[in-house]
Amino acid sequence: MGDVANSSVGHHAKNQQHGANRAGGFGCTLPELRSLMELRGAEALQKIQETYGDVSGLCKRLKTSPTEGLSDNVTDLEKRRQIYGQNFIPPKKPKTFLQLVWEALQDVTLIILEIAAIISLGLSFYAPPGEQSDACGNVSAGAEDEGEAEAGWIEGAAILLSVICVVLVTAFNDWSKEKQFRGLQSRIEQEQKFQVIRKGQVIQVPVAELVVGDIAQIKYGDLLPADGVLIQGNDLKIDESSLTGESDHVRKAVDKDPMLLSGTHVMEGSGRMVVTAVGVNSQTGIIFTLLGASGEEEEKKEKKDEDIEAQRGAHGHKTSKQQDGAVENNQNKDKEIEAPEEESDLAQSHTTTKKQDGAVAMEMQPLKSAEGGEMEEREKKKANGPKKEKSVLQGKLTKLAVQIGKAGLVMSAFTVVILVIYFVIHNFVIGGRPWLSNCTPVYVQYFVKFFIIGVTVLVVAVPEGLPLAVTISLAYSVKKMMKDNNLVRHLDACETMGNATAICSDKTGTLTTNRMTVVQSYVGDTHYKEIPDPNNLNPKILDLLVHAISINSAYTTKVLPPEKEGALPRQVGNKTECALLGFVLDLKQDFQPVRDQIPEQKLYKVYTFNSVRKSMSTVICMPDGGFRLFSKGASEILLKKCTNILNSNGELRSFRPRDRDEMVKKIIEPMACDGLRTICIAYRDFSAGQEPEWDNETEIVGELTCIAVVGIEDPVRPEVPEAIRKCQRAGITVRMVTGDNINTARAIAAKCGIIQPGEDFLCLEGKEFNRRIRNEKGEIEQDRLDKVWPKLRVLARSSPTDKHTLVKGIIDSTIGEQRQVVAVTGDGTNDGPALKKADVGFAMGIAGTDVAKEASDIILTDDNFSSIVKAVMWGRNVYDSISKFLQFQLTVNVVAVIVAFTGACITQDSPLKAVQMLWVNLIMDTFASLALATEPPTESLLLRKPYGRDKPLISRTMMKNILGHAIYQLTVIFTLLFAGEVIFDIDSGRNAPLHSPPSEHYTIIFNTFVLMQLCNEINARKIHGERNVFEGIFSNPIFCSIVLGTFGIQIVIVQFGGKPFSCAPLTVEQWLWCLFIGIGELVWGQVIATIPTSQLKFLKEAGHGPGKDEITDEEMAEDEEEIDHAERELRRGQILWFRGLNRIQTQGIFSWLIK
Repeated sequence: MGDVANSSVGHHAKNQQHGANRAGGFGCTLPELRSLMELRGAEALQKIQETYGDVSGLCKRLKTSPTEGLSDNVTDLEKRRQIYGQNFIPPKKPKTFLQLVWEALQDVTLIILEIAAIISLGLSFYAPPGEQSDACGNVSAGAEDEGEAEAGWIEGAAILLSVICVVLVTAFNDWSKEKQFRGLQSRIEQEQKFQVIRKGQVIQVPVAELVVGDIAQIKYGDLLPADGVLIQGNDLKIDESSLTGESDHVRKAVDKDPMLLSGTHVMEGSGRMVVTAVGVNSQTGIIFTLLGASGEEEEKKEKKDEDIEAQRGAHGHKTSKQQDGAVENNQNKDKEIEAPEEESDLAQSHTTTKKQDGAVAMEMQPLKSAEGGEMEEREKKKANGPKKEKSVLQGKLTKLAVQIGKAGLVMSAFTVVILVIYFVIHNFVIGGRPWLSNCTPVYVQYFVKFFIIGVTVLVVAVPEGLPLAVTISLAYSVKKMMKDNNLVRHLDACETMGNATAICSDKTGTLTTNRMTVVQSYVGDTHYKEIPDPNNLNPKILDLLVHAISINSAYTTKVLPPEKEGALPRQVGNKTECALLGFVLDLKQDFQPVRDQIPEQKLYKVYTFNSVRKSMSTVICMPDGGFRLFSKGASEILLKKCTNILNSNGELRSFRPRDRDEMVKKIIEPMACDGLRTICIAYRDFSAGQEPEWDNETEIVGELTCIAVVGIEDPVRPEVPEAIRKCQRAGITVRMVTGDNINTARAIAAKCGIIQPGEDFLCLEGKEFNRRIRNEKGEIEQDRLDKVWPKLRVLARSSPTDKHTLVKGIIDSTIGEQRQVVAVTGDGTNDGPALKKADVGFAMGIAGTDVAKEASDIILTDDNFSSIVKAVMWGRNVYDSISKFLQFQLTVNVVAVIVAFTGACITQDSPLKAVQMLWVNLIMDTFASLALATEPPTESLLLRKPYGRDKPLISRTMMKNILGHAIYQLTVIFTLLFAGEVIFDIDSGRNAPLHSPPSEHYTIIFNTFVLMQLCNEINARKIHGERNVFEGIFSNPIFCSIVLGTFGIQIVIVQFGGKPFSCAPLTVEQWLWCLFIGIGELVWGQVIATIPTSQLKFLKEAGHGPGKDEITDEEMAEDEEEIDHAERELRRGQILWFRGLNRIQTQGIFSWLIK
C-alpha cells in the first residue's frame, strides 16, 4: 500500500510502542516491522538481508522457529499481543439507545405537538380567582365541578404520552437494526480459522488469535489474515488486486518477492510464512482504520489550522477524480499523493480514505457515522461529489409529503383563524365584554385549545404514521429477507429492488453451483450421458478407475459430508479433483480407504500438474515388485499418449490414431459443445525387472491405457432457470457478466434461459464490447453503448471495468421511457465500483471478499440467484404495502380533516377531540401500518412489470377508493353530528363549554368513526381493484390480531375512557348501530369496485416521482446534507416526509386531490 502506512495510526503506534518493544526482549520493534511490510520485491529482499541476514534471521529475532513454530505458551502469546497488537480490527462504537431517542425527537411535527402539549399542561393548572369568573363571561361555564376542572391536564399529558410512544418505537427499530448487523459481522468473523504450526504440530486457530511470530501454512484459495514474510513456497501465486487493483497474479518466492499481505488471495501453490503484522498494523488493518476509525482521529485533529484543511481539500479533489476510471494500481496512486512531511500524517489519512473509497469502494460501517464532525462531512461532499440518488420510494414520498403538507397546513391555519375570530366576535363584539387582565389566562387557555385543535388537524393531515409504516414495512421485510438468504445492509435497497428492470449477474457460484461435477463419461466402450450404474461396469475397470482417481490427486483435496442435513457435500481443495472424487462417490465407492492403504509418503514418484504438462501422474509400487503409473489430464493431450483402451470386459484393445479421431468427433466434441471440460484418466504398468528411468518423463508417460474420459461441468443451480423465467415474466432483463470463455458462457446462458433460440440477442466478449462502445480516441460514448446494451445478454471474458462500464451505461441511458433500475451481483474486490454504482449491489456471502460486501447493499448469504428473485418480491411487496397503507391512511385523513375543520367552524369545537384524534392517528396509524405493512408477499407480485420511477404512489384506482370511502364516511358522520341526538334520542353534544363532561352524542360519532376505519382497513388490503378483500387474510396473523385488538381497545376506551378520552359509556343498542354502520364500509367497498376507473376521468394520480426539473440542485444538496447528517436509514423516510412542511407555499385547498 505504499505510503498508506504513514497514516495517523502509525504515528500513535510508534510513539506508544517504542519503549515497550525493547522491554519485550524481541529483536524487532513494531515500527520496524511496519516499514518492512511497506516494501515490495527487490527492495524488501535487500532490507531483509541488510537488517536480518535472511528470513531465518528475522525468525530468530521474533523468537520463533521456521519448522516448529511458536511454543504455544500462553504468557508468550499474551506478551506478543501486548507488544505487536491483536489480529482484530475494532469496529466503531455504535450509537447508544439514548442518542437514537434524541435523534427521533428531532421531528418537526413531534416538536410542535410537544410544545402545544406543554402549554396546555401549564395552563390547565391555572384557575382564575373564583369571584371574577362571571366577569370573564360564559367562557368558563361548566367548570364548577372541581373534579372535572382538575382533569384539564389529562389532554396535554395524553399528547405527550403518545409522542413518547412514537419516539421509542422509532429508536428501538434503529437500535435493533444496528445490533442485528453487528451480530452478523461478529458471526462471520468467528467462523474464520487458519492453519499455523505450534510446537511442531499443524493446528487450526481462529484468525483473531494469530500473533506476530506465528508460522502460518498457506495454500491455494486462502485469504491471508495477516501480513508475513515467506519462509518456503512452492509455485506460489497471489492475487493482490484487493490492495493494488492489479488483476495479474503476483509470483512469490523466498529469493524474489517474499512479502505477503493481509487481505490478498492465494491463487496457486502453497507455502509457509512468518507473521510480521496483525490487526490494525497489517496492510488491510491500516486501510480499514483509515476508512472507519479515521472519524475519531479526525475529531482530535480538527483543531489543526486552516492551511492543513486546505491541503486536505486539495488532496481529496485529486483522488476523487481518479475514482470513476478503472481500478488502477494503488501503489502508483500513492506516489501521486505526497504531502509535506509534517502534514503527511493528516493529509494522508484523509486522502487515502478517499482514494480507497473510490478505488476499491469500501464502506466500513453498517451505518455510516457522522462522528468525523462537520468539516469532514463537508470534505466528503467536496471529494465525493453527488452520492447515490434517493431511492424511488423516497422521491415519491417527498413529493407527496409536500403536497399533503401544503394542504394540511392551509387547513389547520384556516381552522385556528376561524375559531379565534369567532371567539373574539362572540365574546367581545356581540357580548360587548371588556378584556380583563386577570381573565387573560382563561382566554389564553381557550386560544391554546384552538391551537391544539389546529395542530390536531395538522397532525391528522400529515400522516406521520407513514414513516412508521415505511420503517415497519422495511424492517419487517429485512427480518424476513434474512430467512430468504438476503442480508440487507441498506434499508432502502430492499424497496429499490422492487423497481429493478435489469439484473447483471455473475456466472460462477451465482447461476452455477461453483461445484465441478462429472455429468458424462465414456467407460468400457459406452458413452454414458449420466452417472453409470456401478453394477453395469466391469469390476476390474471400476477398481482401476477408483484407484486412479483416489491416488492420482492431491491428498489435501477431499469431498466431506455436508455440514447440515440436506446440503451438498463440502468440496475442499481443487474443484476439478473434487469433481473426480465426487464421481467415485457417485459410483457408490469410497476414495478414503484407498488413500489409507497407500498414504502420501508411500507414493513412489509424483509429476504434479502444471500448465505446460496439462496432466498429473503418480507412480506407486505394486506387490509383485513392479510399478503402476496413473495419469489424468486434458483429453486431447493424454489421448495422444494412449496406445490401448479398456473394452467393456476390462480387456485391452489397441487404440490407433484413427480410433482417436473418431472418439474426438463422437465423444469429446459433443461434450465440449455442452460446455463441459473433458478429462482423460489412464494408467500404465511397468514390469518387475528393471526400474525405469523416472526422469525421462516423455518415455514414462507414454504407451498409456485409457480407462475413461469424463465430462465435467459447473452445473447450473437447479432453481435458477425457474428464477430467471420469473424475472423475465416480471419485466426484468437478466444479463450474464462473466470472466469465462464465450462458448461455456453461451452454453450456460442457454441452460439458464437467459438466451432463448429465435431471440434477437448479443453475446459479446469484453474486447468486442469495448470495440463497439468506444470511439477512435478510446473514449466511451453513450450513443454507442445505447446500441449495444438493450440486446446484450452475455458479456464473456469481461474485466471488472467492463462490468462497471456496462452498469453505468445502462443507468445513464435515456433511450427508454423510464430510467433503468439496475441490480448487480459481485464477489471479487474489483467488483466494488460496479456494486457501488448499481442501484442495488448484491455481494456474495460465501465467495465474496470483504471489500465486495462493504460496497454492497444486500449480501446473498447463500450466493444464489433465486434469492435475488425473493428480494424482488419483497421489494415489490414493500411498495404495495406502502400503497395499501397510504390508501387507508389518506381516507382517514381526508375524513378527519374535513370533520375537524367543518366541526370546528360550525360548532367551535372539533367533534373528534385531540386525544381521540391521537388515538385514531398515532395508535391506529401504528397498528394499521403494522397490519398492512406485514402482509406477506405472494407470487402474483411477479406477474406485473416493474412500476418504474415515474409511476405514482397513488394510482387512479386508489384515488377512487379513497374518495369513495371518504364520501361514505363523511355522509355518516355529518348525519350523526347534526341529527344524531334526534336519531338516538339523546342530548346534543354541540356547543358544550370548556371542560364540560363528555357527551354520548360525540362518543357515538367517535365510535362509529373508529369502527368504519377498522372495516376500511380490510378494504385497504387490495389496491388494484380486486373484489375479494378477505383473500389470504388468515395467512397474516398480525393483521387479524391487530384488527381484533384495536376493536377490543376501542370497547375499553368508550366504556371506561371517561374524561381523558372524552367518552361517555354507550348502551348495547348504540354499539350495535355503530357496528352496523362500520360494516357498511365493506358493502360500500363492493359498490366502489363496480365503478370502472376508466370512466372517472377527473381523478388525478398523486405521488409521482420527482421530475428532473422539479428538484433544484440546492434542494438536492439540502436533502443530501440532512440525510447524510442524520445518517439513519431508518428515519430517512421521516426526515423527507416532514421536510415537506418547511417548503410550504399557500396553495388551493386539496387541489392535489381533485383537479
